[in-house]
Amino acid sequence: QVQLVESGGGLVQAGDSLRLSCAASGGTFTRYIMGWFRQAPGKERDLVAAAPWSGSRYYADSVKGRFLISRDDVGVYLQMNSLKPEDTGVYSCAAYSPGRTITTISEIGGWGQGTQVTVSS
Repeated sequence: QVQLVESGGGLVQAGDSLRLSCAASGGTFTRYIMGWFRQAPGKERDLVAAAPWSGSRYYADSVKGRFLISRDDVGVYLQMNSLKPEDTGVYSCAAYSPGRTITTISEIGGWGQGTQVTVSS
């Protein structure tokens, strides 16, 4: 299992930027896809962005052009620009092996505890 700890959430205004960090330890971190998931109030948790160790990144349509995911050998990061109120939610990072597509999960390597992001209008 990979241990994951998020940081960087907070309360911001629409149009602001935030950078989330997820520190990884234990396990074979580099074998997994690293993803950022968001759970808005009253909604299911959705994949926002994902990064394999090498290859193309994935972004949900709602964040394309505004969010940027990156990773190195100690963690994964989410740069969030031009934030909107609909970006509000609990953001969690996860290490996973994909199913048939990068948006599906066949194996979980680890979940973080989540960090709250609130965007006011």
